[in-house]
Amino acid sequence: MAKYSEEFKIKLVTEYLDGNIGYKLLAKKYNMPSATPLQNWVRAYKTQGMEGLKRRKRKEVYPVQFKLNTIQFMLDTGASYQETTEQFGLNNPSLIYRWMKDFNSQGIEGLKPKSKERPSMTKKPNKQKKKEENKFTREAELERENELLRLEIAYLKKLRAFRENPNVLLEKRKRNGHSNLKKKGSD
Repeated sequence: MAKYSEEFKIKLVTEYLDGNIGYKLLAKKYNMPSATPLQNWVRAYKTQGMEGLKRRKRKEVYPVQFKLNTIQFMLDTGASYQETTEQFGLNNPSLIYRWMKDFNSQGIEGLKPKSKERPSMTKKPNKQKKKEENKFTREAELERENELLRLEIAYLKKLRAFRENPNVLLEKRKRNGHSNLKKKGSD
């Protein structure tokens, strides 16, 4: 919820514009900690009318080119943040300040929209697995590869022997399987 309602802003702006009281006294009269918001409301009302006092219902996403244009305007003219907001029909000088800060630190990439979504929970275990996989040294990777190759060779030898004489291997299996069944049954 907004700190000050639209009706409250209109009331104070009209009271100020009537000319009977200054910023500081008006802020004190309505128990505001500072006169700055009132000054901003009056300035916004003078440049944008009632639209300048309205609170935005949704967060506006500005194109990168628009952000670049506002920054370029400030740099070329030496305008203040407030003057720039008035020039481009914005009502929040801190918005341009943030754009300028992002642009100075990250360049054009800093002006691109950022995702506000939360990362999915399924990604966390994958990251942990990747970290564990990255822990393997080159030596450990080679040892693992050697073991896999040994297993593959043993498998191929058994396959070749089975193809040459399938009956011998089947008889061995039967004997081993039969003896295993006796062991299990006696437990």
